[in-house]
Amino acid sequence: MGKSILAEKSRDLESEFSQEIVAGAANTVEEVEIAVAQLRQALQTLPLFGGKKVIWFKEVNFLADSITGRAEGTRIQVENLQLILEQIDPENVDLVITAFPVDRRRSFLRWCEKNSDFHMTGGGRGADSAIIPLIEEECGRLGVAFEEGAQDYLVEKLGGNARLIVEELRKLSSYMGEEGNVIRKIHITELVPEFGEGKFFEAVEAFYSADIERALEAVRRHFFGNRDARGLIASLQGRNRLLIQLRALMGGGEIPMGGRQLNPSSLEKAANIYQKHFGESREKRNFNLFSQSPWYLRHLCADADRFSLKNLIRFQSAFVCAFEEILDRAGEQEETVRNLFVRCLSRDSPYSQESYEKD
Repeated sequence: MGKSILAEKSRDLESEFSQEIVAGAANTVEEVEIAVAQLRQALQTLPLFGGKKVIWFKEVNFLADSITGRAEGTRIQVENLQLILEQIDPENVDLVITAFPVDRRRSFLRWCEKNSDFHMTGGGRGADSAIIPLIEEECGRLGVAFEEGAQDYLVEKLGGNARLIVEELRKLSSYMGEEGNVIRKIHITELVPEFGEGKFFEAVEAFYSADIERALEAVRRHFFGNRDARGLIASLQGRNRLLIQLRALMGGGEIPMGGRQLNPSSLEKAANIYQKHFGESREKRNFNLFSQSPWYLRHLCADADRFSLKNLIRFQSAFVCAFEEILDRAGEQEETVRNLFVRCLSRDSPYSQESYEKD
């Protein structure tokens, strides 16, 4: 969509030098600062031969409900971005911004809706809604399909990056060849690299599958890339906070048990009762279950149903102990995480489900 709008806006330009593209993809606050600074510079640079200038700020991803998107430094940069946009002279500059995924609750998005020619593609199925039609179109062209849950798995592992998702889908199709046309989670796990904030996704998913062999293999793959353990444990803690809240609601009968049966109406009913305990802020945080999208929570319901509330609370304590151990023994991070996974998931562990049934 952005490319077609850019072509339309550039049709009457006096020179190709009057068009400029600025990359908006950022995985850290520092990269957000660089992207906003580059956009500011592009807006301040006049066309070589005069006339109007068209700028495309493409693949902006820091407006999402993500670690980078929620960071204070990013919030400040988004405020700076709005100030920059307020100063644009539409007689001299056309600016096209394409962003995915986005958090519709942000005041910046509401400001854009009121002050620009704003278009929102996709609808209603969660953070990945805009990318789903693109995936379905590409699957039809390639003649492949996903097993249940595999499409969501691919989107999350690649952090919702549309370009990478399409490229990896083509790679998966080529790999499968004549063997079949159904893409399974195991294919994605083995063949698709993790990207951006999705770099902890495989290990977290494997842990909450309760399959210890899969989990330990994910740990091996994680550290094979020389990755740090602290980010992984932080991701486990964030997921676990939400699961504790979900499991408590399940136990109280506020939302149904079993798989992905959560629906927006039951979540809204629970929010009317318990939202007051989280204060007035509606900013998305893993401390507040009701700030999350129903689509994402449906994805987590199977995990919450798999463990008892005691199980999840003890996991949280184990994560804190492992984090402290890593600080003391920085050179033994992989061993520490492996021991953590074994303690939590092995059948004879005090953290196991069987132990809780005896409590």
